[in-house]
Amino acid sequence: MAQLSLDRLSKRFAATDRAAVDGVSLTVREGGFLALLGPSGCGKTTVLRMIAGFEQPTGGAIRLGSRVLADGEVSVAPEHRNMAMVFQSYALWPHMSVADNVGYPLKVRRIATEERRRRVASALSAVRLEPYAGRRPADLSGGQRQRVALARCLVTDPDVVLLDEPLANLDRHLRQEMEETFREFHQRSGATMVYVTHDQAEAMALATDVAVMSEGKVLQLATPQEIYARPEGRQVGMLIGQGAVIKLPSPAGDTRALTEDMMGTLLRTMGAEPVADVLVRPQDVEIADGGVAARVISALFEGERYAVKLSLPDGQMLRAFSRLPVRIGETVPVLVRAGWRL
Repeated sequence: MAQLSLDRLSKRFAATDRAAVDGVSLTVREGGFLALLGPSGCGKTTVLRMIAGFEQPTGGAIRLGSRVLADGEVSVAPEHRNMAMVFQSYALWPHMSVADNVGYPLKVRRIATEERRRRVASALSAVRLEPYAGRRPADLSGGQRQRVALARCLVTDPDVVLLDEPLANLDRHLRQEMEETFREFHQRSGATMVYVTHDQAEAMALATDVAVMSEGKVLQLATPQEIYARPEGRQVGMLIGQGAVIKLPSPAGDTRALTEDMMGTLLRTMGAEPVADVLVRPQDVEIADGGVAARVISALFEGERYAVKLSLPDGQMLRAFSRLPVRIGETVPVLVRAGWRL
């Protein structure tokens, strides 16, 4: 295994005026699991395709360890990068059995038959599909087809596994099941993994590191815990979690983590200058006596709780969770237990 690094990677397409990827620099630690997270059109899939070798960068470099995969002069062909890619559409051969689909990359490499069978059996075992070796893809569920695609990656012993929104076509139950499969796959294979998604819950559940992208740039690269607790800037704060960004009087000093007492003071002095953007997570908002008055705009029952949207006296919105029902239009007292100055 080797460390994957991108150095000021850029991509411009002739049909557009702006860069699809604009100076992206990051390092994926050896054996790490990086999620590229962002909305559609932010450049994350283009980055993945350049790593795979399907797109040629117009600037910057891609390295795997000391080996240059792509720069202004060099472009290693996809089949010589020792990478494997899992597509959203699975990309399985419909006329081949599960075992033949998994073993096809080895057949192309002219691996001996017995060795090929051994490695196919091992890969199918890793994704718990041994009983399905003789079936065709049409006889499998969506989750099982995705596991076949994973086994096909595992069988080649790749240095890097690339995953392009692989759970987008699955329902919620299957997505949760496949998340566990991906975690097991990462632990067993030890491969470096790069995972493209627009679903922040997926990124948080799976990745060791998350790169938040917008308009072709990386806004922040950190662990899921770091990005959730300490987002850098308004865009990251809005993309991660269900929080609300509100404008409050700027706290004294350089403190960014705001306590309940500090939040109470700021809320009671709304409108004072200068102002700061403050991120407030719904789990830090409590409907309780002693808080600032807020009007209930909506309340959505989610089973174990209500998701509530609240309007502060100056019209700014907060989100909260409540175990008890509330009525739309009523005024309730709200305490904010913590905030994060962006």
